[in-house]
Amino acid sequence: MAGAKPGVHALQLKPVSVHEALKKGGKFIKWDEVRMQCLKLVFFPVSTCVEVEILDINTIRDTRTGKYAKLPKDPKLRDVLGFGKGDNAEGKLVTVVYGHDLVNISYLNFQAMQEDTAKIWTDELFTLATNILSQNASRHTFLNKAYTKLKLQVNQDGKIPVKNILKMFSDKKRVETALEQCGLVNNRAEGIKPDDFTWEAFQKFLDSLCLRPEIQSIFEESGSKRKPFISLDQLMDFINRRQRDSRLNEVLYPPLKREQVRQIMEKYETNASQLERDQISLQAFSRYLGGEENSIVPSERLDIIDDMNQPLSHYFINSSHNTYLTVGQLTGLSSVEMYRQVLLTGCRCIELDCWKGRPQDEEPYITHGFTMTTEIPFKEVIEAIAESAFKTSPYPLILSFENHVDSAKQQAKMAEYCRTIFGDALLIDPLEKYPLVPGQLLPSPQEMMGKILIKNKKKHHHHRPSSSGSIRRRELEGRSSPNNGERRRLAASFAVACRAENVTSLLCPSCLVVKSVFAICLLQGTASSEVNATEEMSTLVNYIEPVKFKSFEVANKRRKFFEMSSLVETKGMDTLKSFPNEFVEYNKNQLSRIYPKGTRVDSSNYMPQLFWNVGCQMVALNFQTLDLPMQLNMGVFEYNGHSGYLLKPEFMRRTDKHFDPFTENIVDGIVANTVKIKVISGQFLSDKKVGVYVEVDMFGLPADTKRKYRTKTSNGNSLDPVWDDEMFVFNKVVLPTLASLRIAVFEENGKFIGHRILPVSAIRPGYHYINLKNELNQPLLLPSLLVYTEAQDYIPNEHQGKNTTLTAALCSFAPHNTLESLDSANFKPTTLKFTLNDMVIGHNSMSVCLSVCLSDVQAQSIEELKQQKSYSKLLKNQSKDLKEMRKKHLKKVHTLTDKKELQRILNRKRLNSISEAKTRDKDKAETELIEINRKHIQDSVALIRRVSTQTCHQQPLWMAIYLLYSTFSCHCPELYSLSLSHILSYFPFLLNSSLNLFAILHPSIFFFTGFSYNPLIMRLFIPYLPCICIPTSPAFLFLPLKSFSHCLLSSFLPSSLPQSASLPALISSPSSWSRLRPGDRTI
Repeated sequence: MAGAKPGVHALQLKPVSVHEALKKGGKFIKWDEVRMQCLKLVFFPVSTCVEVEILDINTIRDTRTGKYAKLPKDPKLRDVLGFGKGDNAEGKLVTVVYGHDLVNISYLNFQAMQEDTAKIWTDELFTLATNILSQNASRHTFLNKAYTKLKLQVNQDGKIPVKNILKMFSDKKRVETALEQCGLVNNRAEGIKPDDFTWEAFQKFLDSLCLRPEIQSIFEESGSKRKPFISLDQLMDFINRRQRDSRLNEVLYPPLKREQVRQIMEKYETNASQLERDQISLQAFSRYLGGEENSIVPSERLDIIDDMNQPLSHYFINSSHNTYLTVGQLTGLSSVEMYRQVLLTGCRCIELDCWKGRPQDEEPYITHGFTMTTEIPFKEVIEAIAESAFKTSPYPLILSFENHVDSAKQQAKMAEYCRTIFGDALLIDPLEKYPLVPGQLLPSPQEMMGKILIKNKKKHHHHRPSSSGSIRRRELEGRSSPNNGERRRLAASFAVACRAENVTSLLCPSCLVVKSVFAICLLQGTASSEVNATEEMSTLVNYIEPVKFKSFEVANKRRKFFEMSSLVETKGMDTLKSFPNEFVEYNKNQLSRIYPKGTRVDSSNYMPQLFWNVGCQMVALNFQTLDLPMQLNMGVFEYNGHSGYLLKPEFMRRTDKHFDPFTENIVDGIVANTVKIKVISGQFLSDKKVGVYVEVDMFGLPADTKRKYRTKTSNGNSLDPVWDDEMFVFNKVVLPTLASLRIAVFEENGKFIGHRILPVSAIRPGYHYINLKNELNQPLLLPSLLVYTEAQDYIPNEHQGKNTTLTAALCSFAPHNTLESLDSANFKPTTLKFTLNDMVIGHNSMSVCLSVCLSDVQAQSIEELKQQKSYSKLLKNQSKDLKEMRKKHLKKVHTLTDKKELQRILNRKRLNSISEAKTRDKDKAETELIEINRKHIQDSVALIRRVSTQTCHQQPLWMAIYLLYSTFSCHCPELYSLSLSHILSYFPFLLNSSLNLFAILHPSIFFFTGFSYNPLIMRLFIPYLPCICIPTSPAFLFLPLKSFSHCLLSSFLPSSLPQSASLPALISSPSSWSRLRPGDRTI
């Protein structure tokens, strides 16, 4: 998501380094806060199994000393610790805050012997806990941490309990077997001597526990050919061909040379004899895959690599909503500690909902208005912010005030607290270079480093209150109604209306107003009920002045870039859908803040990626809920030094470029990527014996977002599952700098295990371990995945063949004089010779023999060239030729564009002509077919007329022929629309007195009888009829034509038929033909 500086970045992150005082250790008194209600008799059993408690440093959230440390409240405990005896007992206190989320945190309290010791331990522990390289350490490092943890957890006998090892891994039987194979004690009730449990023994134990056949396969692919080693050249080829990012510039990021690969071999290969032969073993190769040189994301991407001198509107800013809440939005505790915890995550924009204090103390407080959440003092919140504001990030902090304090006195007190507690960190006056005038860009984070900015409504002297617009407090409290009273009564009525709307509407009609107000507050939050600011608070506002968003046109006319707008997520989404391009343009110069809708009473979150796609800077989330949106936010803002600021892509910053966030095409100036990933195996994913599976998701532009790929569920194996699934392919990632890849692991029941968020633009290709993290983005000790990734520039499908051919041709060339030989002492620039022979290019297998010979070339220096008169003339000619070439090129481009447009127009006309011609031909063919059918029917009728006149003296056969439209219409389509008179005109012989016409049921279904059986007649009609119908009493009998035969016809004929049967009689008695259905083709 960040834009990197050009050139090679010099890593500035400090590696993990433990202070000497921590190595030596120190003496501390550990104390706990215990409240005794009464005197009790307590028995303390003597434990026979005392073990050392281990606290993972990655779970430490904060360390405090002095007035910010926890103070003992019990008087007796305070006396024991020396409080009130004159010396500074406060300065000796150390409080360690730890936990796996922001709400449920724990404290460890100590007292050092000296103040200096407490200060050193507090600072150094916090430095180690927040070290970015430590939080993203290699697989090898985390295995070493697991070994150290087991080694330190000894029992009273000084041995390592076997049960601790069994507890760490899921499959107990396999653990016991692996311990036995390594010659270690495997009895659950016993312990292992620390001298026997060496690092080498632990590695051997892991190799026995997990055989890792996938590592053997990778080793063979790299060139071992079933040998227990590969050479230095094979390792160098593996690193440069499989593990190197092809998207990198080869000049700035050249492939590794032999000396660099040799250093890697010396680091991981322990066998000296193999090093002498320039060989690396399978075990050393496996350690290299899990080493820091082979991390999935390069270490420099964790550092501050963005240009921090851009205007503030050019950055995504890590932002929080209702920061004080610990649970839901309607009930629950508000906490001062939440401000500290949120700031420690790197958040740079926090929210304060300020309300008027009670008359007895006149102290403003913070809470969620119109709800049953608790209250916290405003002053304590300001003190907590001052303590933790710049602990993890030095860049500016924004305080988003939602001010409901309608007391000028209390607003003045709020302003005074901010001035005195924040001191010089509070930015009051605008910077001299950035006055508050229209058209002036905002200052950069670098220029406001260490400063606190206030976002609050500002008082303007020309402002006049309006009767319309947002809901004012006077509109809620100033009216004469049963709902008047103090604010707490009003808040209670809101709560009642929320829980029992029907009851309130029946009991109190005036409560309907309250309910409607509550509905507005629920949807839009309480921001709409903010009061006007006083002069004291207005003076604190400068570069972040909130105004009501009206339209993009109004913002463009005003051009006051220090004005910003806050939009609820629903309005933000509507704006995003309706005006996506205008939204992007607005966010190039002005700030916008998005916050969750009020109906998210459970403090759930929306997906922040939706608003990052249009450049919204402050996308505020509920930090107390670690759901998927919050996990994505944590993972994305982990990069750029955990600073809370990420530089937006270039086209989201430049005013001369335009961007459509819904585009599916390649963005101008941005190279799309193709990302492929294959999940190979997992290691120690759970301490339970359950099945596990992996999900892979892509988050980015709508065209890039894809969810979700998923592996198969392992069969009850969470220790070392291996997947043989196909590679997951994200063919075209339009905007890699704004896309993130999430890899998450779950138990078979859907329980979350761990995940990792990776920026697409920084993913390294090849085989890598991915160490998983929890919901709070803290690294897990053992769970990891081995994956294979491919990240390359996107190539359209129509160019894939050409690219493959060209790549194969280039790879097939292996010059005899390599780069290494050029570096040797025998290399002479004047005698360089090399030949390219038999290079195959293209599908025609054309052999191109290239011979390039550079011999006796004496290059002249620049000074010698300048002495020649023709040199300047040559430069002028070259410049002139370059201008002419540019003009010709532009002319060709314009001509080509015009030609392409003309070609598109001609193609469109050609397709229209073809379509019209096809339509005319089709109509003509149908007309001719109708005429042919008509002529055929007329000829058939004439033939029947002649035959009937010859056979009228024979005894008539009672016979009905059932004609179906569905068959006959294929030969005569217009027959369906004919009336009875038209049909009779086709068959005039039916009106002959010798023929008894019984019924005509449908224009395409009719009966006739009276003519004698004649083979010629049957041959004429049978091809067009699906069946023959014999009228019997009381219904008809249907016979398929396929089974009809001359010999059987007489047997189905009725012996007699009433002579009174006539056309009206049959029509008026439909029961006799109820089985006839137009369209039936069989019985």
